[in-house]
Amino acid sequence: MAEEGFPRRIVVIGAGLIGTSIALAMRERGAEVQLTDRDAAALAMAVELGAGTALPDGDAPADPTAGPADLAVLAVPPAAVAVTLLDAQKRGLAKVYTDVASVKALPLRQARDLGCDLGTFVPGHPLAGRERSGPAAARADLFLGRSWALCPPAESEPEAVETVVALARACGAEPVTVDAEEHDRAVALVSHAPHVVSAAVAARLTGADDMALGLAGQGLRDVTRIAAGDPRLWIGILAGNAAPVADVLEAVATDLAVAASLLRDGSEEAATHVADLLLRGNAGRSRIPGKHGGDPSAYAAVQVVIPDRPGELAMIFQAAGVAGVNIEDVTIEHSPGRPLGVLEISVKPEAAQRLAEELRSRGWSVPGLA
Repeated sequence: MAEEGFPRRIVVIGAGLIGTSIALAMRERGAEVQLTDRDAAALAMAVELGAGTALPDGDAPADPTAGPADLAVLAVPPAAVAVTLLDAQKRGLAKVYTDVASVKALPLRQARDLGCDLGTFVPGHPLAGRERSGPAAARADLFLGRSWALCPPAESEPEAVETVVALARACGAEPVTVDAEEHDRAVALVSHAPHVVSAAVAARLTGADDMALGLAGQGLRDVTRIAAGDPRLWIGILAGNAAPVADVLEAVATDLAVAASLLRDGSEEAATHVADLLLRGNAGRSRIPGKHGGDPSAYAAVQVVIPDRPGELAMIFQAAGVAGVNIEDVTIEHSPGRPLGVLEISVKPEAAQRLAEELRSRGWSVPGLA
């Protein structure tokens, strides 16, 4: 592994959201980064943003006398991982290779079938992203506090695994080692199927009239937020993890079909069965880890009515700092047609009253806390 505990010379193949974010994060750590992308405009944007320099001709590191890079990051769609890996290894781009695709089993099987050197390859998947895609959406802090799945096959050399672990930690993520098949089943449940469900709900809005859309609240925005993702990217992800995603979707579809039938029945007994689904939803939602993997129910919510004007959030955060209160999470509920909203601040229960008093003393309305 490179000196100073993380790879110092890196090649990033694919200047999209994840690839450029990794490049930006590593540039902040002082690493030398070269990038390449089939899309010349995306590559130019990433370079302009300071993510690194362009890999000359896409063939080899800029300084041939320096030898292979410490690490090559394959930030390409799942279907392109294996062929990209084979090409990069034939060119001797790096000593170690990893990818960031959100599907692991299929690319690994394809890489093995193509005869890639799996000793220097450590499949990876940073569990981070945004609805927007492309280098313009990239952020150096995208991976802070996020899990970074590593799925090394039996052939992966220990030094290669150490290098990719160091990359994840240098980007601010927490590496988690998991079997490739297990990874794909897990992300089908917590990422891939939810995206399809979100898209299905959002698709109902295409025929909605202006009146209905005008009544939309934060709940609809929460449910459909991830539906804004790039369809071209997502069809590749879903195709690469088709069977596990289909299993989850079939289970969700069964629940929805039963609920629809019971609602049409209209009886009191039917309502009880629908309530059971809602209760199971409560139970499932409560199991989602909170900040740093902690219990999400451990926080108290302080609600603040805020006007829609510049600098309001900054002043509230400053007030929290003065009160010595750490903000664990925030959400904003906008009031349709009115220039204000409700900011919900999640804090430790023992800090809620202190924050409320500080905010009230500065003129904000904080309902609900005496």
